[in-house]
Amino acid sequence: MRSVRVFQVVLASFVLCAPGAAEAGEGALGWLSGDWYLTVGATGMVAPNFEGGKKYLLSAQPIISLGKAGPAARFTSRNDNISLALIDDGGLRAGLTGKLLFSRDGDDADELKGLDPVRWGGEAGGFFEFYPFDWLRARAELRRGIRAHSGFVADIAADAFYDVTPDVRISGGPRVSFASSDYFDAYYGVNAEEAVASGLSRYRPGGGVKSAGLGGGVTWKVTEPMTASLFGEYSRLMGPAADSSLVKERGSRDQFMIGVSTTYRFDFSM
Repeated sequence: MRSVRVFQVVLASFVLCAPGAAEAGEGALGWLSGDWYLTVGATGMVAPNFEGGKKYLLSAQPIISLGKAGPAARFTSRNDNISLALIDDGGLRAGLTGKLLFSRDGDDADELKGLDPVRWGGEAGGFFEFYPFDWLRARAELRRGIRAHSGFVADIAADAFYDVTPDVRISGGPRVSFASSDYFDAYYGVNAEEAVASGLSRYRPGGGVKSAGLGGGVTWKVTEPMTASLFGEYSRLMGPAADSSLVKERGSRDQFMIGVSTTYRFDFSM
């Protein structure tokens, strides 16, 4: 199962980072020719066993990102999803973004037994970020679900960052998320059949604010291609998520996460 998930991450990264692969270019490989990067790594974290859960588990996830090299972003966060900048003038970036979603079912947590499973899939859309100050980045993403759900999700974040040394950076700031009713129905809704099978109260959500919170981290550039980080986040479920019977009766509005990660970047040319 883990190898399948790794393949899905690689495939999603490649598709999102190659929107112009069909266009002709110079050289025998066309658009494929040029400088590329492959970033690999792993994240270990303690987080809720599902979004809205109150039990915590230690888990690990792979980090894999493949793309064509371009201008380096002034700041990146672990919350940033796979992105390809189509506009980049140093102070403003905008382009395409995507996120991989893993499946969720009753095998993941006893609290989910009786609920319809959520299939693995993804989200695709666009992002916009700018720097109102040299030490502050604001970023927004709008994505539409693919396969896992058919709704829309919007994430807005602001991160202040400071380089303690040339190799150590601290950062943090507020986050807020919004979602449509189709998203909430997939992850928080409980229809009549699910209510009977699970024992949860029936719940049909609308759209609105999903969560608000804070996040931060410390990033250490071990070598030029290798980084390590320590991060922590807190979010408070709101609106349709907080009103769900799944959260009220078996979960918690308060969601915490703490973890460490390390990545290594390989640069190559084709």
